[in-house]
Amino acid sequence: MPADRKPTASVWTRPRPRQREQLTREQIVAAAIELLDAEGIEALSMRRLGTRLGAAATSLYRHVANKDELIELVVDHVYGELEVFDGADGTGWRAAVTRTAADLRAMTLRHPWIAPELGQVGLVHIGPNALRMSSGLLAQFEAAGFPADERDQATGTLTAYVIGIATAEAAYLSLIARSGRTEQEWVAGLRPAFDAASREHPRLREGSSARQDVHPRQIRDDDFRYGLDRVLDGLTARLGT
Repeated sequence: MPADRKPTASVWTRPRPRQREQLTREQIVAAAIELLDAEGIEALSMRRLGTRLGAAATSLYRHVANKDELIELVVDHVYGELEVFDGADGTGWRAAVTRTAADLRAMTLRHPWIAPELGQVGLVHIGPNALRMSSGLLAQFEAAGFPADERDQATGTLTAYVIGIATAEAAYLSLIARSGRTEQEWVAGLRPAFDAASREHPRLREGSSARQDVHPRQIRDDDFRYGLDRVLDGLTARLGT
């Protein structure tokens, strides 16, 4: 690195304030997640969070330099909800990876505000919980027999699929939540318009009609599993090359 180029700043590389501070990092993160879960990313500001904690915004800035760093902290805290399967049993790697993928999707749907943040921050996270998840996936791909130069790629491919589909689902479910309807009610209400719009597209009508009696949540689950299985089929095929 050139001498005049500074390292990228990160909340994880900055020393924590002394414990004599009025607020702890953990209190700030917990309050931020409560606010985000209740009202979404648009509601989060340092001033609003300070009010929620009964403290001046300046107290928060002793822990984070800005809102972006706060987002780094809350995203990593939510990553801590994931159970990591990092055993070395090569025969069970696919089941373990499938569980991690399903947990990552469920985490995103529990906290729909996190989906666009994952997309903005990207797929590289250096918080302890995100690193723990990535390390666990790498261990599974290692146990499966992937060479060292493919483990990162396999992990990135899987994570990109899960975050991509979960981001679309989270946006869709947030739209439905704002409507005040259940998912089943919302889909049923949309069907007449879809049927009219797709009259000249029989392939669309055929696929939709085949699943019109299936609960939309089951359709989402089935679609996620189908895509995940195809991703893992492709990765499994690499082991035979």
